[in-house]
Amino acid sequence: MAKAIAITGIGVRAPGGIGVKAFWELLTSGRTATRAMSFFDPAPFRSRVAAECDFDPVAEGFTPREVRRMDRAALLGVAAAREAFADSGLAAGAVAPGRVAVTVGSAVGCTMGLEEEYATVSDGGRSWLVDHTYAVPHLYGYFVPSSLAAEVAWAVEAEGPVSVVSTGCTSGLDAVGYACALLAEGSAEIAVAGATDAPISPITVACFDAIKATTARNDDPEHASRPFDRSRDGFVLGEGSAFFVLEPLEAALRRRAHVYAAIRGFASRSNAFHMTGLRPDGREMAAAITAALDRARLAPADIDYVNAHGSGTRQNDRHETAAVRRSLGHHARRVPVSSIKSMIGHSLGAIGSIEIAACALAIEHDVIPPTANLREPDPECELDYVPLVAREQRTDTVLTVGSGFGGFQSAMVLTGPDAVPR
Repeated sequence: MAKAIAITGIGVRAPGGIGVKAFWELLTSGRTATRAMSFFDPAPFRSRVAAECDFDPVAEGFTPREVRRMDRAALLGVAAAREAFADSGLAAGAVAPGRVAVTVGSAVGCTMGLEEEYATVSDGGRSWLVDHTYAVPHLYGYFVPSSLAAEVAWAVEAEGPVSVVSTGCTSGLDAVGYACALLAEGSAEIAVAGATDAPISPITVACFDAIKATTARNDDPEHASRPFDRSRDGFVLGEGSAFFVLEPLEAALRRRAHVYAAIRGFASRSNAFHMTGLRPDGREMAAAITAALDRARLAPADIDYVNAHGSGTRQNDRHETAAVRRSLGHHARRVPVSSIKSMIGHSLGAIGSIEIAACALAIEHDVIPPTANLREPDPECELDYVPLVAREQRTDTVLTVGSGFGGFQSAMVLTGPDAVPR
């Protein structure tokens, strides 16, 4: 990456607490925010566990009109973006609106709004010919994912490049990576970038039930998400959002902004193999990791912590372990690895950005979040997966990775603001 990009503002809406402080306290405590689904009656479904946000849009300052207009994913995204912008210390009007970019990642867009409205216009699915007059006036906004980016852009008064990135479960990583490219090429002075997803709805649960990707551990929701554990049986569906204010590191230092971390390298690859399957050798993820390290001008031995995708499915955890071994070589057995999905579930496209927030905070505090519920390590996953308890350790350089349906594999390297690539 030609330019290091600074993270100067962070906003998070995640299960277990509202805001960055509550998010970090949950992660470092090793507590889990997974529980029985409460948004609808999950009785007909195989997996009835979720990681839900205790999110009240009215308490967050949204007007009744905004709540009526916006899908839950948009509300979560705007709330996180507002927090990030306030955290950045940028004064209103400090940057010309035309020089502010917005990039939003999302895997499933406005799923909750679309499903609720379909149920309404079809009378609960009983009418094949639906009656559109029963729909909310803003149904089209639910239909087009671009509405998510528009809402964030309006909230931060951005008039520069505005875009949506939808690459499945790597959307949150890829959206931030794209924003870094916009800043590096000079298309914007700052970017508000991140991701949001609110997929906990019957249609999403049914889809993952069909392929048995989600856990069936309904009798123990708090311990259902078990990445890298021998007894894992799938991921816990989650929701949430994380956004960042990004700017070139030199510019951030000139204005004496607080810099959480610097993004040094990003890369993505596709396996062109299978919609949901993964090759066990992890070749494509390893290629993305190697490319991100090359762009950061760092070596495998420089990595202090790996934030794993760690979904808790059997094939992902084996695939990812192989990718880390292939890309980091002998250092793979020495570097700590953990998955925060063990605590906050898998929020699909949003999780990549939420994990970037965790990485930036790990650098800020020199603390590595644990992998909760990891009590019986799978012998096929033999790396140092930091079980149960957070680890205090100097953390200057962090690698975060993501894997998404469709064969998407992404990797990003972050460092402390004072770290200088070789």
